[in-house]
Amino acid sequence: MQSVPRLPRGGVIVLDARGDDRALRVTWHHEADLVVLSLWRENVCTGSFRLAVDEVPDLIDALRAGLGATYDATRSPAS
Repeated sequence: MQSVPRLPRGGVIVLDARGDDRALRVTWHHEADLVVLSLWRENVCTGSFRLAVDEVPDLIDALRAGLGATYDATRSPAS
């Protein structure tokens, strides 16, 4: 069973598809106008990225575009 860091208040933890107790933690810091994306392995933070709140829509757009392309590819009929 994977051990995952405690869920942060106002955030989410996403488990890595590779397993090995890897996770991405997303934590909002409204007081600083940023979101912290941190990479975890077991209970150790191995890296973090501070994303300014005004850059969040660009990240969401990129994720949405990639997700849309994936769904389009899986729905298109085989040649």
